[in-house]
Amino acid sequence: MGEYSKALSSYERSLKISKIALPPNHPDLAASYNNIGGVYYNMGEYSKALSSLERSLEISKIALPPNHPDLTTSYNNIGMVYDNMGEYSKALSSYERSLEIRKIALPSNHPDLATSYNNIGMVYDNMGEYSKALSSLERSLEISKIALPPNHPDLASFYNCIGMVYYNMGEYSKALSSLERSLEIRKIALPPNHPDFAQSYNNIAKMYSHMGEYSKALSSYERSLEILRKSVPSTHPHLALVKRNIENLRNRF
Repeated sequence: MGEYSKALSSYERSLKISKIALPPNHPDLAASYNNIGGVYYNMGEYSKALSSLERSLEISKIALPPNHPDLTTSYNNIGMVYDNMGEYSKALSSYERSLEIRKIALPSNHPDLATSYNNIGMVYDNMGEYSKALSSLERSLEISKIALPPNHPDLASFYNCIGMVYYNMGEYSKALSSLERSLEIRKIALPPNHPDFAQSYNNIAKMYSHMGEYSKALSSYERSLEILRKSVPSTHPHLALVKRNIENLRNRF
């Protein structure tokens, strides 16, 4: 939590100085609001994040040409917040606007296009439209395999997402295979207590639980919780989620 507070304090100080030194719609102000929104997002304070990110987009729309790549970042980040708030149609709209601009502004195998397809796929997954989700996610993975090195963290994220769609479709062995590939890449690409490991272990635990392998599930959930305790604030919603998963599993024994 301390690191987030420091980052927030630093970004807010920077914004204060920029407001005095720069014209009201300068792109640097948009960047400051975007950074502040990003910290609030990581803290799980989604309404504060949304407020900062929308201010960033507002400024960027005035300061930049209509298909500037920086606009895609704003739309993408706003989509992420709506997604986490469960407002899926708003998230989809933001992600699709981001993809639209990226298709105009970027080469066809640019990694940012993969990110857009991935985000759209995950919203479809949340909306229960699994075939649309899988189609977007596979497009994302296809681009990433061309654009990125073989152990890039983004590839791990995309395998994770595909795994979760298979999970929602009830195809647990396919899901487990994708999730284990994701974890493999993360072990090479990330530091040992990175929050993404918590996601991997939590999702793998869900597969084991549905496959009736409860001791493996419990072990994975506990590993996830251990990592979250070291990497996110104590108020972060993911901590409560994993604790609840552990409790629910123990009640089934």
